[in-house]
Amino acid sequence: MTKDVVALTPRMPDPWSILAGLLSGGPDKLVNTAGEGAVVQLCDASGRPLVSVEAPLLVQVAGEAERLFGAAAPPVPFWWTEARATTGVAEAERLAGTFAARVAALAGGTVWPPEAALSLAVVASEGVGLAPAPAAAQPAVDVLTDKVAVVITDRPVVAMTAWLSDAFRAVAAAERGLQIVSPAGATLSPAVRDSLPGWPSRWVVQDEQEGYYDGRSGAVLRWQEGMFAPVASPGATEDDPDTPVAAAFREFADTGERQLAVTFRTVRPADERLVLGGALEALWCELTGGPPAGWGSAEPANLPWSPARLTDTAFARAPEPSWFVVVGSPERPAHATVRITRTKAGVEEDVTVAFGYGADEEPPLEALTRAAEVLATRHHLQSMLVQLRKARRDLAVPPRFEGPGVPLAFVLGAEEAHALPDDRARRTPLAQQPLALGPKARPAFYYALPGDPSDLSGWSDFERLVRHLKGS
Repeated sequence: MTKDVVALTPRMPDPWSILAGLLSGGPDKLVNTAGEGAVVQLCDASGRPLVSVEAPLLVQVAGEAERLFGAAAPPVPFWWTEARATTGVAEAERLAGTFAARVAALAGGTVWPPEAALSLAVVASEGVGLAPAPAAAQPAVDVLTDKVAVVITDRPVVAMTAWLSDAFRAVAAAERGLQIVSPAGATLSPAVRDSLPGWPSRWVVQDEQEGYYDGRSGAVLRWQEGMFAPVASPGATEDDPDTPVAAAFREFADTGERQLAVTFRTVRPADERLVLGGALEALWCELTGGPPAGWGSAEPANLPWSPARLTDTAFARAPEPSWFVVVGSPERPAHATVRITRTKAGVEEDVTVAFGYGADEEPPLEALTRAAEVLATRHHLQSMLVQLRKARRDLAVPPRFEGPGVPLAFVLGAEEAHALPDDRARRTPLAQQPLALGPKARPAFYYALPGDPSDLSGWSDFERLVRHLKGS
């Protein structure tokens, strides 16, 4: 049975619907709140949570339920009410299912996964044993050691939910790693892949043949010394660990699908007229013909795209950094993460965005120079790298090998180019001279990388270019 259950309803669950759901364990269950009242918990007699319930979320972006777990959702806007059961406790899982079933029945919606909503009857849970604190104190964390926090999920797409976002912040504050365990066949959202730090953090994939393996590297894993760690081959040495790679990770089929990936940074002076998200919107419009569909501070992205509202949210959180996810429409898969930071130089936006294309679709490579010029002349672009990858159109990250992207272009912002001595930005070790963007007196430069998109030769050209610009 599942540990995460979601009620999708066309109407907001009213207090009576939530109360009926909370009574799924009978009237003697303790109710607690967490997250400044945003999370309601059904607890045992000792006060430890059996089920944690997020406040209902109004989703105004089409396609998010389909993207994150393939469920048919009501037409937008609809309400997303999520419950997470304590792992390994069957009664807790049934409580979560009954809670969601009651909410959906009263608010006129459906439940994901459908098999979780089997009954509306009270769940008997007297004498249930729970995971001790502190693991149970963090709704997303199932196992806590002195090295890592382990999150076990059975979602088809491991997304940056509010639960998981809280776990990321908690382990960062505690200086622990985060290890996410998912079943075979599950995928990662790009937001989780790009946010998961290095060792000892891992994406741990269950596998019938190997037991567990790392979904990003393929290394076979075992639980040892308080965390999942690679298995060493018999002849391994300290210099050559010789870690075996899971057979499932090596499975690769070229379907012809591709992703156009762009990473860029802008730096602008901080003033009251500053509007954030404009650079991403400009790039999106140039490459797709329209703006993003929605954004949010977690997944699902629940708000219609609005640079003004994104700016207000970031300013309200300042001087702390802000992180957002931005998504496209179901017709044109696209996904971005935006990190906004206040620094001495001003307000920095670090953006990673990818657009998905099928085997019969051509990425709009001819629009790249136009997009680069718009960012360089209107949005204080500092740098930008464009890559083309053989990867899934839907942008989900599978637990299999996907080759690295091939760099197609690099852009150096006007201020950065002007700061280089000896007119170095204009001179290049590449066969093709850079394209000047913007005013002649202070241009940005677009470097087309001549590597063949079908191989990795573009990386050697990119490395030569970077060494030249650094003067090394």
